[in-house]
Amino acid sequence: MKKRVYWGALVSALLVLGTTISVQAQKFGYVNSDAVLAAMPQVKQAEANLDALQQQLQKKGQNMVEKLQQDYMQIQKKIEQGELSPKQQEEEAQKLEERQKEIADFEQDMMSQVQEKRQELLEPILEDVNQAIQDVAKEEGFQFVFDSTILLYAEDSQNLTNKVKAKLGLEN
Repeated sequence: MKKRVYWGALVSALLVLGTTISVQAQKFGYVNSDAVLAAMPQVKQAEANLDALQQQLQKKGQNMVEKLQQDYMQIQKKIEQGELSPKQQEEEAQKLEERQKEIADFEQDMMSQVQEKRQELLEPILEDVNQAIQDVAKEEGFQFVFDSTILLYAEDSQNLTNKVKAKLGLEN
């Protein structure tokens, strides 16, 4: 009976020791992904393309608003001069309301288009960055790599940012 207790205690102690050793052997690292992305010319080009698209769409929306305002002023002038009957005023007001709704719909569509384009342009870049992080982690023997934006404390020796930049061909 004493031997069973002894062996049970010994096995338990070895399991705890083995678990402790395996936890200590794991390597943790971190990357400042914002710094990596900021250094990438592809990101800068994507942002420039997005800005151009957004400006183009905003200009179209601005033109729609200006045209609506001009038409409103013309209708207002006709009303003041008595050129429109009450029924015509109602019809014109309804047309203006429909155009306001079109403008609101265009604004929502514009935001959606920009978001879709952002995803389309940035997705391959983010995939490249993630692949570089994975490659560096494997090469350096890290089991876990975190983004530095969520770390409360980390040693500089575990910072993989420069190695990831180098893997992507970026200057440090």
